[in-house]
Amino acid sequence: MKVPFQPALFLVVPWLLALPVLLASCSKKNAQPQAPPPAEVSVVLVMVERVNRTTELPGRINSMREAQVRARATGILLKRRFEEGSNVKEGQVLFEIDPAPLQASLSSAKAALAKAQAALDESKATVARYKELVPLNAISKQVYDQSVAALGQNEADLLSAKAAQQTAELNLGYARVTAPISGRIGRALVTEGALVSATEATQMAVIRQLDPVYFDFTQSTTELLRLRRALKDGTLESAGPGQARVTLILEDGTVYSHPGQLLFSDISVDPTTGMISLRAEIPNPENLLLPGMFARAQIVEGINANALTVPQRTVTRGAAGASSVLVVNDQNKVEMRNIEVDGSLSNKAVVVKGLKAGERVLVEGSQKAPPGSVVKPVPFNPSAPAAAAPNTATPPPAKTN
Repeated sequence: MKVPFQPALFLVVPWLLALPVLLASCSKKNAQPQAPPPAEVSVVLVMVERVNRTTELPGRINSMREAQVRARATGILLKRRFEEGSNVKEGQVLFEIDPAPLQASLSSAKAALAKAQAALDESKATVARYKELVPLNAISKQVYDQSVAALGQNEADLLSAKAAQQTAELNLGYARVTAPISGRIGRALVTEGALVSATEATQMAVIRQLDPVYFDFTQSTTELLRLRRALKDGTLESAGPGQARVTLILEDGTVYSHPGQLLFSDISVDPTTGMISLRAEIPNPENLLLPGMFARAQIVEGINANALTVPQRTVTRGAAGASSVLVVNDQNKVEMRNIEVDGSLSNKAVVVKGLKAGERVLVEGSQKAPPGSVVKPVPFNPSAPAAAAPNTATPPPAKTN
């Protein structure tokens, strides 16, 4: 059977096939562009912590006691009895001076003393004999008085002879030069065979007590007054009754293992520098600290019980020295906040102005979250690995044979 030709159906079919395409085109024209999702950033909360108030100041090590070993007897040096650079004890023999001339002087003094004693004994006997003859008018009163005067002179001569003998004994003892204090002795300043003199007080060696040692440094009066006001206002708690702990940082940057105590501050201020002198006592059992060594002292001068802290990495410092951080507010918008920083604690900065406890500070993601943008804050995870940076390094040139 032959199907009759239907022109109307032939015209409708193409329109039906094109209808989905037209509808899709219209929907694309009427659709609005979608905003990108907020960038995800890492934040930390501003914490309230109990931190130590520390000050770091440079200074030098000085020995607690220093004694110059000098000659107290004149003579030729015979022997050195110590090892240079070693530790010596108080009273230890260090040098021996030729005792022969000093022994001869002592013998002469002993002879003079014996002579004076004999003269005194004779005078006593004479006075006793004349005293019995005076009442009998066997001798004149003048002769008796002369014998009494001679007795007094002989008594004085005896005292002088005793003093001379004591001096000779002391000089003979000074032939053995001993250590006046315990400590470490340096190199010998005289050698065997040298003539040392008591009149010129020849210096022979130096002994320094090195355990403990002093650390001397200075601090500005401005900083000292500021700290005293903080202690008075209660902003800072004292680290101890009249005490402050001192920790040394050596020249190579290492922290010295034995902390010390601040002893005193000077009672006067240097008018040329405006600085006040301070001194700390530092234990030195290993003799690691030597006089003249440079170091820096960290002094715990007080404790701030309500310090606001943020990670150091969140703080940006401008050209003029101003500090700022990026804060995520309650609307999850990023804003820049100027702050005032007063010192640091490990890897944290102590903030005294510009932040409140509990506020959210941006740590990571600042490149994709400029101030004013809306972000998605998440807690900062310090143990999470950082995003790998693209490898833009130039490859090394190929080796040629």
